[in-house]
Amino acid sequence: MLGPRMPSNPSKNLEVFPNPSPDRDYIIRFECPEFTCLCPKTGQPDFATVRISYVPDQSIIELKSLKLYLWSYRQQGAFHEDVTNGILDQLVEAVAPRRMQVQTDWLVRGGIHTVVDASYP
Repeated sequence: MLGPRMPSNPSKNLEVFPNPSPDRDYIIRFECPEFTCLCPKTGQPDFATVRISYVPDQSIIELKSLKLYLWSYRQQGAFHEDVTNGILDQLVEAVAPRRMQVQTDWLVRGGIHTVVDASYP
């Protein structure tokens, strides 16, 4: 009899696999409505929806590794702008896309709703 499955651990390791159609431009979109990190000023949790869209070149981001990567921010303190640009930088480094955009849409804090967009190139 198998025991209960242990949950995966957060990881900054992004895995990729070969693009099956590298000669064609097409858009891949991901949305993570349960992103969490910590406010670096207060230590309180910040919640956001992360939207990623990109045109792959030779590689595609593997979904489980993306989930674990985004999960790795849960205990990290970072400003909204740093989170958004950091995600973009690390995804671009891992997958070398033709184009990519990362948007973070943050829940209201202190009466202010923040949305941050970062693009590559």
